[in-house]
Amino acid sequence: MAAQETVDHKYVYDFAEGNKDLKDLLGGKGANLAEMTNLGLPVPPGFTITTEACKAYLATGREPDGLAGQVEAHLEALEREMGRRLGDADDPLLVSVRSGAKFSMPGMMETVLNVGLNDRSVIGLATRAGGNDRFAWDSYRRLIQMFGKTVCDVPGEEFEHAIDDAKRAKGTDNDLDLDADDLRGLVDTFKRIFAKHTGREFPQEPREQLDLAIHAVFESWNAERAVVYRRQERIPADLGTAVNVVAMVFGNLGADSGTGVAFTRDPGSGAQGIYGDYLANAQGEDVVAGIRNTVPLEELERIDKKSYDELLDYMARLEEHYKDLCDIEFTIERGKLWMLQTRVGKRTAAAAFVIAGQLVDEGLIDLDEALHRVNGAQLAQLMFPRFQLDHDYEPVAKGIGASPGAAVGKAVFTSARAVELAAEGEAVILVRRETNPDDLNGMIAAKGILTSRGGKTSHAAVVARGMGKTCVSGADELQVDIPAKRFTVAGQTVSEGDVVSIDGTTGKVYLGEVPVMPSEVVQYFEGTLDAERTDHPLVRAVHRIMTHADARRRLAVRANADTGADAARARRFGAQGIGLCRTEHMFLGDRRELVERLILASGDQERQQALAALLPLQREDFVEIFREMDGLPVTVRLIDPPLHEFLPPLEQLAVNVAVAQERGEDVAKEEALLAAVRRMHEENPMLGLRGVRLGLVIPGLFAMQVRAIAEAAVTVVRAGGSACPEIMVPLVGAVQELETVRAEAEKIIAEVVGDSGVEVLIGTMIEVPRAALTAGQIAEAAQFFSFGTNDLTQMGWGFSRDDVEGAFFWRYLELGIFGISPFESIDREGVGRLVRIAAEEGRAARPGLKLGVCGEHGGDPDSVHFFHEVGLDYVSCSPFRVPVARLEAGRAAVETQGSDSR
Repeated sequence: MAAQETVDHKYVYDFAEGNKDLKDLLGGKGANLAEMTNLGLPVPPGFTITTEACKAYLATGREPDGLAGQVEAHLEALEREMGRRLGDADDPLLVSVRSGAKFSMPGMMETVLNVGLNDRSVIGLATRAGGNDRFAWDSYRRLIQMFGKTVCDVPGEEFEHAIDDAKRAKGTDNDLDLDADDLRGLVDTFKRIFAKHTGREFPQEPREQLDLAIHAVFESWNAERAVVYRRQERIPADLGTAVNVVAMVFGNLGADSGTGVAFTRDPGSGAQGIYGDYLANAQGEDVVAGIRNTVPLEELERIDKKSYDELLDYMARLEEHYKDLCDIEFTIERGKLWMLQTRVGKRTAAAAFVIAGQLVDEGLIDLDEALHRVNGAQLAQLMFPRFQLDHDYEPVAKGIGASPGAAVGKAVFTSARAVELAAEGEAVILVRRETNPDDLNGMIAAKGILTSRGGKTSHAAVVARGMGKTCVSGADELQVDIPAKRFTVAGQTVSEGDVVSIDGTTGKVYLGEVPVMPSEVVQYFEGTLDAERTDHPLVRAVHRIMTHADARRRLAVRANADTGADAARARRFGAQGIGLCRTEHMFLGDRRELVERLILASGDQERQQALAALLPLQREDFVEIFREMDGLPVTVRLIDPPLHEFLPPLEQLAVNVAVAQERGEDVAKEEALLAAVRRMHEENPMLGLRGVRLGLVIPGLFAMQVRAIAEAAVTVVRAGGSACPEIMVPLVGAVQELETVRAEAEKIIAEVVGDSGVEVLIGTMIEVPRAALTAGQIAEAAQFFSFGTNDLTQMGWGFSRDDVEGAFFWRYLELGIFGISPFESIDREGVGRLVRIAAEEGRAARPGLKLGVCGEHGGDPDSVHFFHEVGLDYVSCSPFRVPVARLEAGRAAVETQGSDSR
């Protein structure tokens, strides 16, 4: 019975049997050919072999039972409809064999044209073409060339060299100058090339050509370029491709024939108009290959007005039917227009927003659909400045595009020098082997950051993204020499003061100045866009869609911000609070000496003196932030990193002490620091004395911070403002840790707040797997959870995030172990399950428990959808990612409602 079902399974569909909604089965091309057929447009007859047949072939290495017979039956039906037989010697039917996956993969898989030609049928084709021998032999050489390269892996350059030799012998550089005799000679040459590489003659049996071409298209699904493209575009690997067998129509029959590509709107800008290219006396691959120069599509009106008018009518009908920009391929055969393909066209990020707005205005779609058609990745692309690469600028190195944008400035090699030059009005690029927290001031001052080490989650990358700074990390071709204030690359030396340009999107590094274009979208969000530019189609579209996203979303969007300036920027970008204020950043710069005093304190008195000196500084930090947020919630994370991160590196201190001793200088302070660093040294500090552990071990540290937060809130409220502080305890793994900290914190808060009316929530980060698994217990002591997904990912996977990306992630991506780095997008099955468990068990123990996320994933489009699905209340991300999160939160709400209604 099972065998009978396999034989009876339908693997082949005539175009008239399908429609555009069968993309899973017929692929995008086959489904759209069927749709155009159903609309009555002039589509050459043909049939589609399903993706199921492809998957079965790839799984077993042979055709599934029943496929050959179904292909034969549909081929006979096609022959009857066309009145010709495949490869007939007198009047041959020729077909194209084209790939067509569910998702468009342009140029990634195979196509073979003119299948059915052989030594006999080429004569019949010439006769049918009115004695046009040149056309017939040109078609035959194209078949051998495409078949050899696609089906039999004959090196394509050998065919190209043969064509070049033929043109050289003719004294021309134009293919059209080759006559029938030249092309007949090329066919003989191509056959010899084919035989040399395959060990057999070019197949003369038309059905064998067809079967081999179908198999080649199936196999092209797993070709290296197709695999790489799918990985890049996150297309599932198990979909397979359909195969479309279509009766050939010819654009290379003479001046009254041709081929072209048309777009119903400009895919670059979204502007309405006539866009596309046309090439007379050519077949489709000539347009793509750029062998000859095309003419603008509007020239077709002069060349063939009848076909031009028909094409415009079909374009309008297709766009109205698909309710979107359509990309169309067509051929004109002796004045007869044929539609070969349509699909929803790819477009730039700017065009996506503009077209969505236009289609709403035209009544073709509503605002929910417009929101669905754009995405956060496109918005992010629009928000970063970019290089104007209209000249030949060659990069000298390529690292990891860690924080998008384009930045140009003088190379500097220390944080202090970056601050110094920036204060003088100079644009600088901070170049380091790797950055550390002490580089923060220099990173703030610089236009961009360039490191020779690290990955997308290195210190440089994370901090740069948080500030919206352009960053290229892991450019390991750079030999950075900090003491000498220079780096060498590609045989060239770049010294301090030399200008460099870095592209944080592509990771490319350029020497000299590359022109930069600012982002109008960022200027719109910040309110600095010139009045005349606010009516620009892109700006209007972004405003309209963002307004609708805000109206539709359930998730609130907060920002990660550590200063008043960051908080102000976050509000301009639409943040509804601060989800992560990192207090450790407040201990850097001029306050470092006070931190050293705290660390070196020999007893309680010295420790309390150091803490007392830090208290008013911390208080003023929080006053500034609370004022900027004006009553919006501000989640302050108590100090998290190990204290030795605030001290100089062990190696540097050891060298300093040795040099000072050699000179006979007083080294008492340096020796004390060195002893402290050695005492605090940990093999794995990220799993050591940090977070809540630090607060429990160092008396008074958390108490000072809690007091500063409460006093700042009271100060703002008593001055007539509003403050909504939330204190977050980091790295909790057991409820007892939180209970201990909370008990002390509540006493301080009660003492400070008095009758001011200030309410302070106390909660915790869920970033240790044990915390996620015991969330029900922890919720008894927590008024909110905020998921620290950076550390939760690191501990859940057992990865050191500063090491693994550059070390082996590339291999994991190559092998398909990852589709994307789990530090970029939430690992739904593993880390995501921990989030889901903690959310469910936390709310079961404490109904109404406030849930948020403050890791890097809070600004990742796909992750935002997951957090919406899990039921979190808010996401928090860097200020520059806030608009992206707002947009995706709206999209998540619309798509959830759409799936629920279905």
